[in-house]
Amino acid sequence: MSEATIPESDSGWPNNYFNYFTETEEHFQHVRGTALFLLSPLDWALIENWKNAGIPLEAVLKGIDDAFEKWRGRKQRRRLVNSVAYCTQAVMEAAQRAPSSQRRGTMATQSPFAPEELRSYLTRAAESIKQNPAQAFQSISSSLENLSREVESFLDHLEELESRLTALEEKLVATVRMLQSDRELYALRQKLNRELKPYRAKMTADQLSMLESRYLATALLERAHLPRLSLFYLH
Repeated sequence: MSEATIPESDSGWPNNYFNYFTETEEHFQHVRGTALFLLSPLDWALIENWKNAGIPLEAVLKGIDDAFEKWRGRKQRRRLVNSVAYCTQAVMEAAQRAPSSQRRGTMATQSPFAPEELRSYLTRAAESIKQNPAQAFQSISSSLENLSREVESFLDHLEELESRLTALEEKLVATVRMLQSDRELYALRQKLNRELKPYRAKMTADQLSMLESRYLATALLERAHLPRLSLFYLH
């Protein structure tokens, strides 16, 4: 999406609900001028943080534009912008300028997913988690299988399905965390601290706390080769 095509209507946030991640990624790549640039786990955790905080997609895209405009206006550019985290302050400012009606949206009333699409997504996640014999994993897998059999009832209530998946993912992350050694958890946190260091001054304590939590959750699931469960990862 180019700068000229950023939607201005307040209908953009609900309509783009399930495109939040891909829209942000593609826009960052476009403005940076490097289509093959891959976002880091820190970037994905930050975008998820914005999404869960109810920051409109339009504010995120506008904040990215503003951050790069400011960067390009500098006489000296010591380094390239290599993380979405560089845009944090600009995104927050854009969100504050957004009309209050846009600051927190709801899912579109018409489901963007077909029943078979949802069922396949939940079944694949259940099968992946079932590969681990621990009882806690088996319980989560069974819950996902039950949800897959009830997808029709969620087509007009995706927020409820998303809430259930969030609860299951939290349980999954907690289970994986318990299986990690102290040394492994320390190494993950050290890596996070290195990636966050250039951007800490741009974020509040609450933002940092939420970002750290989401980053570690994502890293733990990736290390265990387990899927994210949110519907945002369906596409």
